[in-house]
Amino acid sequence: MTAHSTHLVLVPGLACTEDLFAEQIGSLRGKVAISVADHARHDTMSAIARAVLATAPHRFALCGLSMGGYIAFEMVRQAPDRIERLALLDTSALSDTPEQTEPRLKLIAMAQTGEYKSVRDTLWPLFVHPARHDNVALKRAVFKMMDDTGPETFIRQQKAIMSRPDSRPSLGAIHCPTLVLVGNKDALTGNKRRNSLSQFIDPVHVREGVDVHVAKRARYPLRCFPRETFLSD
Repeated sequence: MTAHSTHLVLVPGLACTEDLFAEQIGSLRGKVAISVADHARHDTMSAIARAVLATAPHRFALCGLSMGGYIAFEMVRQAPDRIERLALLDTSALSDTPEQTEPRLKLIAMAQTGEYKSVRDTLWPLFVHPARHDNVALKRAVFKMMDDTGPETFIRQQKAIMSRPDSRPSLGAIHCPTLVLVGNKDALTGNKRRNSLSQFIDPVHVREGVDVHVAKRARYPLRCFPRETFLSD
């Protein structure tokens, strides 16, 4: 399969829009058909996955970042034969732990009481590489995505994240070529959660990318996106 024969579905992360993948879309323009999933309308992973599958081509390559990876796992469960290739970026197959759910509930409460700007400030250092914390242009771009998403969608997405199932039991059923990639300073995923994927997916189909020293969101995300290994034979 060549890149030209593949349709690529990109699934953004929490509170992110298609702007997250601006660099990749620009780089791949004319080489592969691309669509960006709408993950803003439902509050369960199963409903989000069904909605994305309903608008996707019959066969496609799938790339999910963070929350987008959680959605990708559910899409694989619902329609494994439709996914030709899979990229899991900065994500985890594990369900939420109580330690993770507690701060999510606090963020939901803040969003419900008009403190969405404080939600942005809280998440900013978790969303980007430490070397990018003082990058004003990047911060502006991330905050724009969060503002475009809005508090109501943010709450729906957090509810879906908190209620997601443990995907590890179904990882063994993934037989398409799969890339696992995580940033070396990812505060939300990290090596432990990446390794949980590598242990369950057939290693023949896993390519663990080098750690990337870039912000993972907005305009600087994953510039080393491995098009040649993910979209081409």
